[in-house]
Amino acid sequence: MSASADEHVDWDLARRIAVKVAGTEPLYQSYLAEPLRADFARFVPIAAELVAIETGLETPGEAHAEVIDRVGWIDANIAAFRRLLQPLLGAPGAGGEPAASSTVTRTLGAVELGGVLGWMSRRVLGQYDLLWASEDETAHDGTGPGGLDGPSGLDSQTTGDTVYFVGPNILLTEKRYAFVPAQFRLWLALHELTHRSQFTGVPWLRPHFLKLVNGLVDEAQPDPERLREGLRTLVIQRRKGQDLLGEGGLAAVFATEHQRDLIAQVGGMMSLVEGHGDVTMARAARGHIPDAERFALVMSHRRRNARGMNRLLQRLLGIEAKLAQYRAGEEFIAEIEAERGPRAVDRIWERAEHLPSMTEIRNPTAWLERVPAA
Repeated sequence: MSASADEHVDWDLARRIAVKVAGTEPLYQSYLAEPLRADFARFVPIAAELVAIETGLETPGEAHAEVIDRVGWIDANIAAFRRLLQPLLGAPGAGGEPAASSTVTRTLGAVELGGVLGWMSRRVLGQYDLLWASEDETAHDGTGPGGLDGPSGLDSQTTGDTVYFVGPNILLTEKRYAFVPAQFRLWLALHELTHRSQFTGVPWLRPHFLKLVNGLVDEAQPDPERLREGLRTLVIQRRKGQDLLGEGGLAAVFATEHQRDLIAQVGGMMSLVEGHGDVTMARAARGHIPDAERFALVMSHRRRNARGMNRLLQRLLGIEAKLAQYRAGEEFIAEIEAERGPRAVDRIWERAEHLPSMTEIRNPTAWLERVPAA
């Protein structure tokens, strides 16, 4: 007998909390919502063509764009969590029976997950659908939270290669910073289509990423002693002037040495992917988006200058560390191109062994010495 993920996590409670924290945005409930869908339907193919010219990566088929609300984003990510955690939470416990999970544990986990998803749903603008479905699986099997067949506002037949945009947050951002809507929406499409080009245009990249993520899930075993050891390590490092929390959030604090190695591999890969994404977006925007530089400056300032609870959550969730890694990724791209010319990153796309580690991201010379020029 095997326990399902539902027996360990109260997904319905997590969703209710997330939806409550997410709140609503009046702008998205007005006439402004419909033009969003029309704009992204028009801009996504344009962005795909501009990215293909800039990267040289060939992607299969056409990207499917969906504009969703915050609840849709929450449902999408709960679906992804359920798929990722099923192997771990469905594992039998000692003696082949399901591992026991108390009501208190299920409730606390739901509160934490719901709070985090609700908070993030108010900030994210767009996301490339990487985890929902693989070539031989469908993301929605009719068992979604709250009896849903899938994320609100999404066509379940198109998941697996979907670029989606969180409409309420986009409208609010455009209003807050007086962005020109058409330019800003094309700029967002460029960013997400760059990620699609990476994960569909480089055949081994998505399987490699999922292998690393699954490795982290397989290693995740609730262990009170590990929690105590993590807290001791955090205190010791702070006394030495080191900031483990700032380097990877709570995940790094409570990780084992092997888990930290996997986290470092994921960090190096995502640093490269995001750095390459920002560089590609900036170059593809030239001549097409006059305000692109302003968009980049404003959004970067917004991320770096979070205050109060937002700043604390960014540190705890490792977002602050990831932002630093992404900046390092841009600098890595700049240095290897200075040495080997434009599109030096193409050498990395040839095979997984060419991926830089996080150490090499911070020291591009080490990667240049390890991976010979084509």
